[in-house]
Amino acid sequence: MNAIPLLPQSASTFAPATDALYLTLVAVSGAIALLVFALIVIFSARYRRGSTAPRGELPPLIQHEFEIGWTTATLFAFLMLFWWAGANQIYQLLPPSNAMEIHVVAKQWMWKIQHSNGVREINVLHAPVDEPIRLDMTSQDVIHSFAVPDFRIKQDILPGRYVESWFRATKTGTFRLYCTQFCGTAHSGMVGSVVIMSKADFAAWLAAQRPEGDLAGQGRALFVSFGCAGCHTAGGPIHAPNLAGLYGRNVPLSNGGFALVDDAYIRDRILDPQSNPPAGYDPIMPSFKGEVNDGEILALTAYIRSLEPSPGALR
Repeated sequence: MNAIPLLPQSASTFAPATDALYLTLVAVSGAIALLVFALIVIFSARYRRGSTAPRGELPPLIQHEFEIGWTTATLFAFLMLFWWAGANQIYQLLPPSNAMEIHVVAKQWMWKIQHSNGVREINVLHAPVDEPIRLDMTSQDVIHSFAVPDFRIKQDILPGRYVESWFRATKTGTFRLYCTQFCGTAHSGMVGSVVIMSKADFAAWLAAQRPEGDLAGQGRALFVSFGCAGCHTAGGPIHAPNLAGLYGRNVPLSNGGFALVDDAYIRDRILDPQSNPPAGYDPIMPSFKGEVNDGEILALTAYIRSLEPSPGALR
C-alpha cells in the first residue's frame, strides 16, 4: 500500500526524490495560489466602492525596494527548483557502469524483451531487486514510451534510434508496464509487467530458461551467416575495418569529422553504410536494410561490443 495517497507505490531508488520534488512543487504552487486568492479577497473588501481606504501613491519603500526584493526571491526560488529537478534528471540519465543490460524492442503492440544470455520474453520483464538495470531500447515501427509508474521512469522510444533508461528496484513484486505514447488503434492494450525477484529467485529463474545462446553468441552466428566475417577480420581479402576493440572509440570519417562507435553508430553502418563511411575505406559495403530486424541488430551490436581490442581474426 502506498504511503502517499493518490501516488503510485514507491518501488525504485528514483521514487523518493521524484515524489519529494513533485510534492514540493504542489506545495509551492498551492501556497502561491492561496496567497493570490487571499490578496484578491482582502483588496476587494478593503478597496470596494465607497470605502475610505487610502488610495494615494505607495511609499517609496514599497514602490522600489519591496518590488526588487520579492522579484529576487522569486528568481532564486525558481533557480533552486530548476537545479533540483535538473540534478534528478541527470542522475536518471546516467546508468551505473556495472548495470545489468536488458534489451527492449517495442512494436505495435507488444514489448519484446531479451536478456544478455539470450533469454527472451514478451510483455514481461524479469529482473532482480536492488540491482541497477540498464534498458537498451528501440522501436520497430512508431514512437512508443516505456513507463513504469511505480519506478517513476518514462522513456520515449523512437524508431531507427537507440535510447536507454535504467532503474534499481527496491521491492519485489509485479509492477505494471505501460506504453504512454499513442501508437495506434490497440495502444491501450500495449501493457506488460515488470517482475522483480530476489537475487536468488532471479538466478534460479534465469537458469531454468532455455536460451538460444547468449546475445553475443547469436550475434557471432549472424556475423558469419551474413558474410561479415569475410571482410571485417584481420587479414581479410577486402580492405575493411577490423572490428576488434572498435566499440567505444572515436573513428575518423570521410568528411573529416569523427564519430563514436556506439550502438547507434553500428546500426547506421548496418542499414546505411554508404552515408559518410570511415576515412580510408571505400564505400563498398552493401546495405542490410530490410534483411536484418531490430533484434538481429541488437545481437550483432552485442557481438561487436564483446570483441577484445587485440589483433586477430573472428573469435
